[in-house]
Amino acid sequence: MTLNVVGASHAGELLIRDARPGDRDRIREVTLAAYQEYADKMPDLWEGYRQNIVATLARVESAEQIVAERDDMIVGTVLLYPPRRVRPPGGESMEMPWPEVRLLAVAPAARGQGIGAALMQECVRRARGSGTGALTLHTTDLMRTAMRMYERMGFTRAPELDFHPAPGVTVKGFRLDLGAA
Repeated sequence: MTLNVVGASHAGELLIRDARPGDRDRIREVTLAAYQEYADKMPDLWEGYRQNIVATLARVESAEQIVAERDDMIVGTVLLYPPRRVRPPGGESMEMPWPEVRLLAVAPAARGQGIGAALMQECVRRARGSGTGALTLHTTDLMRTAMRMYERMGFTRAPELDFHPAPGVTVKGFRLDLGAA
């Protein structure tokens, strides 16, 4: 298990660590609370998206589940998947030749404190350590704050990774080239 202290604030140090079995309920709570803001922006698709989040969190076997903890409370979480073949909702089966970040979530009350960036930096660190040449993720135009953070970190659009879970909806692929590890 990797433990990293990633800075401090008035509320205590932020600890980035691998999730433990006892963290499962809090991870689900934080993730659903973080994504709830999109319910009103995608009313016809929200329930299916919510069910997909719950199902994904229930079966994370191949992923590294990483949490951010402050004052013994999980305030953020992310999944880091290894390269694999996936079938995105509404899409054809596709090869994901690089690790992929999924379901980055920060508790609404803890936003703006660098927690999402710290979790993403940990994913980049782990991807580099695995010797891969890139790290990928998917997001949508609804997730503007996240998209700006990814772009600041150096992620660029990778349209070849896009998929369309519903008519008129594009889930955009992004890739961070890591260079030779």
